[in-house]
Amino acid sequence: MTYCIGILVREGLVLMADTRTNAGVDNISSYRKLRVMEHGPDRVIMCASAGSLSVTQSALSRVALGVVMPDTGEKETLADVPTVFRAAQLVGQALSDAKAEIERVVKDDNVYTDATLLLAGSIGGRRPRLFLIYGAGNFIECQSDTPFLQIGETKYGKPVLDRMLTYETPIAEAMKIALISFSATMRSNLAVGLPIDIATIRTGVSDLELIHRIEADDAYYSELNNRWSNALRAAAAAIPLPQYASQPEQELRS
Repeated sequence: MTYCIGILVREGLVLMADTRTNAGVDNISSYRKLRVMEHGPDRVIMCASAGSLSVTQSALSRVALGVVMPDTGEKETLADVPTVFRAAQLVGQALSDAKAEIERVVKDDNVYTDATLLLAGSIGGRRPRLFLIYGAGNFIECQSDTPFLQIGETKYGKPVLDRMLTYETPIAEAMKIALISFSATMRSNLAVGLPIDIATIRTGVSDLELIHRIEADDAYYSELNNRWSNALRAAAAAIPLPQYASQPEQELRS
C-alpha cells in the first residue's frame, strides 16, 4: 500500500507521495512513487502511482517508448501531446494495456494487478491540471469544488483535507495541509512511511517550482508531527464534556 495526494489550488499544484512498498510483514522497502515523466521547455508532466508495481512499471515504460493511440493509430509521446488531457489519455492507454497483458500472463496465479495513477502537469503556460487514472484507463479530473485527489491508503488522511483545504488555499499552506494528512495516515497505518516526495507547479509557469524529498531526519516534518499531535490533544481538552455523560463522583455525593 502507499499514499499519494494531488492538490490543485488557484496558485498551482502540489503532488506528494510516500515511498513505502509492502509485500508482507517481512518484506518492506522503499520505492519512488512520484516521477517527473516529461520536462521540456514548454511542459512538465509528472505522476504518482499506487498499486501493483509490476503494472505501473510496465505502463510507465510503455509511455517512455511511445503509445499507439486507438483513435489515431499513431504512436504518441508525452513530448508531443498538445494538452495534459491528451497526456492522461496516453498514460491511461498505457496503463490499461500493461494491466491486460500482465493479467493474461498470470491469470491462473491470483496475482494482484490493480493500479492507479495521479497524473499532473502544465503545457504551454496553461493552468495546471490533475487527473486520477484507473487501471482500466479511464480517468477523472480534479475540480475546484473538491481541489484534491488521493490514491492508495486514503481514508486516514482524507478528513484533514476535507476540513482544511479549499481552492483558494495558498500553495504553501496546501503543502502543509498535505503533510498533516500524511502524518495522520502514517500514525494509523504502517504501510505508509517516509521518505515523502514532493513536487509543485506554479500556475502560469509550465515548469517545476519545487522537487524535494522529506527523509526520516527532516526537522520541519518532525516539528509538524509533534505540533499536530499536541494541537489535537489541546483542542479535545478544550471542548466541554457532554451534559449527558455519567459523572460518577457527583452521583456518589448525591
